[in-house]
Amino acid sequence: MRKIAISDIHGCYLTFKKMVRDVLQLTKEDELYLLGDYVDRGPGSKQVFDFIFELLNEGYKVRCLIGNHEEVFLKCIKGRGRLSSWLTYGGRMTLDSFTVDYPTEIPDIYVRFMESLAYYVEVDNYILVHAGLNFGAVDPLKDTYGMTWSRDWETQADMDWLGSRRVIYGHTPQTKSQVEFLLEQLPKQQLLNIDAGCYGTYIPGYGNLAAFDMTNEVLHFQKNIDNMNAWRAQTGH
Repeated sequence: MRKIAISDIHGCYLTFKKMVRDVLQLTKEDELYLLGDYVDRGPGSKQVFDFIFELLNEGYKVRCLIGNHEEVFLKCIKGRGRLSSWLTYGGRMTLDSFTVDYPTEIPDIYVRFMESLAYYVEVDNYILVHAGLNFGAVDPLKDTYGMTWSRDWETQADMDWLGSRRVIYGHTPQTKSQVEFLLEQLPKQQLLNIDAGCYGTYIPGYGNLAAFDMTNEVLHFQKNIDNMNAWRAQTGH
């Protein structure tokens, strides 16, 4: 039985499915933890959700956390965010995957799923979160903004507060070699960013989906196999 974390799928359904089915060969004894950002940029946001639902319906153990892209979507659908900002943020690709023009046309089952997502989970000796932790807060596990939006927080990590625990997170893309280096430093640094920039196929060193087997402390990578042409055209890359 393995406990495995994946982050920042960003609509790359084919890549995600290949990682789960072929690379990891996930079993129903394993536990899969997804650390947010299922939507935007890649062509298959709807299909990513549908695959998660399929896994759950088949009896696989899958636990999902919220990312900042889901937060932006939920604010948009509730009238607390600007639609134009979300569209340029990658939301247009999400709408296209649902073949709709407005967020309010996305079926409730997907909205309710995003609304149900937790901000963090503790697994064995790991804290799993989307972006990081705000160690300036009285309780880092109560600062939801920090958990979904933090960047460049690592140097402020309070090792006394962490104790022997390790933080596994994503949000800020790294090259494959950077992720591998962070794993080498994990025993000392206790922090591992597993966002290998899956959607960023146009950036040297990016374009990989990473999975971290927490049980065996092993990284797995799957090169992006989704068609990212629409996203590159939208962003000018």
